[in-house]
Amino acid sequence: MSVIKVDHLTKDYGSGRGVFDVSFHVDAGEVFGFLGPNGAGKSTTIRHLMGFSKPDSGKTMIFDTETFGRYDRILSRVGYIPGENALPAGLTGWEFLHMMQQMQGQKNEALLKTLIDRFELDPSGDTKRMSLGVKRKLAVVTAFMNDPEVLILDEPTSGLDPVMQESFIDYVRTEKKRGKTILLSSHIFSEVDATCDRIAIIKDGKIVSDFVADDLRHAEQKQYFITFADEAGLSKFCDVCRADGSVVLISSEPEKKSAMVSVNDRHINDFIRLLSGCHVTAFEHRKETLEDYFMSYYKEEKSFGGVFAK
Repeated sequence: MSVIKVDHLTKDYGSGRGVFDVSFHVDAGEVFGFLGPNGAGKSTTIRHLMGFSKPDSGKTMIFDTETFGRYDRILSRVGYIPGENALPAGLTGWEFLHMMQQMQGQKNEALLKTLIDRFELDPSGDTKRMSLGVKRKLAVVTAFMNDPEVLILDEPTSGLDPVMQESFIDYVRTEKKRGKTILLSSHIFSEVDATCDRIAIIKDGKIVSDFVADDLRHAEQKQYFITFADEAGLSKFCDVCRADGSVVLISSEPEKKSAMVSVNDRHINDFIRLLSGCHVTAFEHRKETLEDYFMSYYKEEKSFGGVFAK
């Protein structure tokens, strides 16, 4: 059963900004990764999903309820980490936590204490004077503190140090085992790869790929990097690859006497046969990572401006 639904969502801000005909769903107990660079449309989609913005067309739903203008109906069942660290002025962290407990209509003081200890949060300071990292910890604790059924997490580890990032990933894994439904929006490959069952890639406001994470991890199509003793061996191998067709020649570098190929598992014996007599000196399997797959959709970009992270 789908708990979260985004159905043909469009919000056009002009000049190519916004989201365009975006559709995906998150089933009960599933962790869904929403992967893309800053500005691709992740936060816009999530703001609509949380009911903060009205779509130009399409709809967003949680628990089979359209969310626009109805955030109060889902607040007690949904934990949300916003992409921006916007906190009200004039409150301490403790006052903010208590205010959110009142808005959510429930308290779980034992869990709150556990989370404060786990993420090493000191909520005593004024929210406007908190560092970026402390503000992020406060947002994380707020999202989890009442044990919600659904978690919608927009760039949740932004501003956290590496130790806290790892602690956060471990906690998401724990919540996943407990059957929580989680939407994780991020540009950090490691946290998406470590936690998600399915992943969608968004580019320029459009979904360009939606796939099962294990299909990528255990893909039948493999890449191999081969080094030859001489250019004659490389040339011979390239010629037989082109003639055979079972092995796809991705690239060759005569000056390095090397080649990169793509081979389906069912053709591995043919691949070994083609290598015979070509004087191979090195042979390496290069597994396609989530980052490799993601970058295949952005390969025409010359600079990513630091918006991607491992």
